[in-house]
Amino acid sequence: MVGFLAARAITGMETVEAGVYRRSISVGGRHGWLSVAPGAGDWLDVAVDFPEAAALPEIERRVRNMFDLDAEPQRINPQLATDPLMAQLVAARPGLRVPGTWDGLELAIRAVLGQQITVVAAIRLAGKLVAQYGQLLETPYAGITHVFPAPEVLAAADLATLGMPKARGRTLSGVAQALLDDPEVFEPKASLKEGVARLVALPGIGDWTAQYITMRQMREADAFASGDIGLVNALAALEGGPVSARQLLARAEAWRPLRAYAAQHLWTLLQRSD
Repeated sequence: MVGFLAARAITGMETVEAGVYRRSISVGGRHGWLSVAPGAGDWLDVAVDFPEAAALPEIERRVRNMFDLDAEPQRINPQLATDPLMAQLVAARPGLRVPGTWDGLELAIRAVLGQQITVVAAIRLAGKLVAQYGQLLETPYAGITHVFPAPEVLAAADLATLGMPKARGRTLSGVAQALLDDPEVFEPKASLKEGVARLVALPGIGDWTAQYITMRQMREADAFASGDIGLVNALAALEGGPVSARQLLARAEAWRPLRAYAAQHLWTLLQRSD
């Protein structure tokens, strides 16, 4: 989990140092910061600096989602392990969880920025976006200087000036406007199908992006970005030969209704082989 967050930490907004994850946060228009570190036992140590104590239950809820603290490995692992290929991955990482996110808009912006470019390039663009449009924040940490931009700011901005295709800039602004139009747009829906359908209705949002958002923000355990090149490559490495996106999707039927956890195992395998 820490490795995943470290690889995607946005400059000015997040840091990972000595296994401690820190970030700026925003709730109800107020700003602060938090840190999360492994506890001495089976828990996380969380420190929060926020101007309103009434926001603490919401902050706790979001942290639980970010770190997938409600996952039940004792239920997930046996189901995935019925596939011999997945069984070896589960055995190697029995405590693996699906990283969540602090905020739906933030994740949607990350996902759109990552379309057709590398994680490193996407995070670099996200850092530029935060530096230019995020609000300044004073913290004890030199690496945390801004909060993620507000939706009304992003909706009105010409984000293509950050160095991306104009169409992608319009998609980013459109995603922010969608949140202003419907504050529940990134909240969990009645089903995975409904969640994906709501997202792909937004201009510039395809199935991959929608599945990614439903996986990490809406906490849909069966979300699966079948066309993801990383998943294809990871399965190919395990199978020892070429694999198509269609073959991946067919193989993933055996992982229902926990395809999101299977995907995380595959992504983690690929990261460990880099």
